[in-house]
Amino acid sequence: MSRGGLERRALQGIVAVLALVPLSAGLQGVIEGPAATLGDPAAGPRPVDLDSHYRYLSGLLLGLGLVFLSCIPGIERKGTRFRLAAAVVLVGGLGRALSLALHGAPTWPHLVGLTLELAVVPALAVWQARVARSG
Repeated sequence: MSRGGLERRALQGIVAVLALVPLSAGLQGVIEGPAATLGDPAAGPRPVDLDSHYRYLSGLLLGLGLVFLSCIPGIERKGTRFRLAAAVVLVGGLGRALSLALHGAPTWPHLVGLTLELAVVPALAVWQARVARSG
């Protein structure tokens, strides 16, 4: 396999693994609602609007994971879709960064998410563009 083919395969593999993050977090949020991050639902009822909004945003996250999965086959030809999905992730990360600035550090899973959103996903978009140019 050529160097370009190996690089494309590596990108596809990393995107496949990292797509598990929004897929699993989104699915968990859709199924569990705010209890997915707020803890025991027996602790008391959640406002209906919070539950609705949380599940809606979790559905968007799940959908975003599906978009990234759809980029894997022929990833070198799916630059526009990949960059759009990456831009959505980056905007979400900026929102999370605002929360960090206003309210302090969240738990470690959310800090990992912030790192993925502001550093890893943009780097993957640059890598995808490189693979597209070489392939």
